[in-house]
Amino acid sequence: MAVDTVSTRTASGGHATSRGRVRRAGPLTPYLFLLPYLVLFLGFVLIPAVYGFWVSLHDYNYLLPGKPWVGWRNYADLFTPGSRDSADFWRGMQATGIFTVLSVPLLVICPLGVALLLNRAFPGRSFFRAVFFAPYVLGVAVVGVLFRFVLDPNIGLVNFYLGHAIPWTTDVPWAWVSLVGMTVWWTLGFNAVIYLAGLQDISPQLYEAARVDGASRWDEFRHVTLPGLRPVGMFVLTVTILASANMFGQSFLLTKGAPGTTTRTAIMLIAQTGLGSNRQGMAAAMSYLLALVLMAVSVLNIRLMQRRDGS
Repeated sequence: MAVDTVSTRTASGGHATSRGRVRRAGPLTPYLFLLPYLVLFLGFVLIPAVYGFWVSLHDYNYLLPGKPWVGWRNYADLFTPGSRDSADFWRGMQATGIFTVLSVPLLVICPLGVALLLNRAFPGRSFFRAVFFAPYVLGVAVVGVLFRFVLDPNIGLVNFYLGHAIPWTTDVPWAWVSLVGMTVWWTLGFNAVIYLAGLQDISPQLYEAARVDGASRWDEFRHVTLPGLRPVGMFVLTVTILASANMFGQSFLLTKGAPGTTTRTAIMLIAQTGLGSNRQGMAAAMSYLLALVLMAVSVLNIRLMQRRDGS
């Protein structure tokens, strides 16, 4: 007579067979499951980060054989008024800050409104969900060329139908309006989907209890929806700030940094310094300084949200 050897998991993490023996998982088993991620993390994150920091401490040019050690000079030059890169770098940081301040509120509030609408039951809801998310699957090159054609001051469709020569890509504040509008249209769907997932995770019983207590729609939104979306909102806010601060393709394709270097963001300057001028050491120093600023902003954002939660 055959013996059933189907095993069942035990509370200790091993397997108990039908004969009562327990087979425990080896101590290396969790690490074997983590190994693929650790290999990718080391190869594509940790090692490049360490190497990039090493590059920032050198007068690095990959076309030249020598890589002179300069220590912290690249970083010091960015804080030295009148140096070769100081003014350009902080002007790029200013452009990055302007774009972030203008775009983040729209990319946090507008997707929430869209998610609230798409969370309702109405005919064609799935179709409209797909419509709002569709632009996000497009690459930045496609979106940039599309808006360049639509907003070109001379041959653009918008000016053609308006009958006015508005400098959408060549003068401020119109250039900022174009960059922010393009970014909101392109990425709004992603944040809306995140909000929509958070809305569906809120228990309907909370809304029923609020209605029983005589709460209005606004009261439900304030006391049920917003508290339920707080973790999701913190995620959306943090990710949106980081994405806006790393804006490159929109400015590169739509305005070329015009007028002058007003809309040239820090990432765009870093790319021009490292790839255009072949000064990889200075470009690496700029990127690490930008990374420190973004880390500080992210930590501050998380701290403020935790303080509001009372934790």
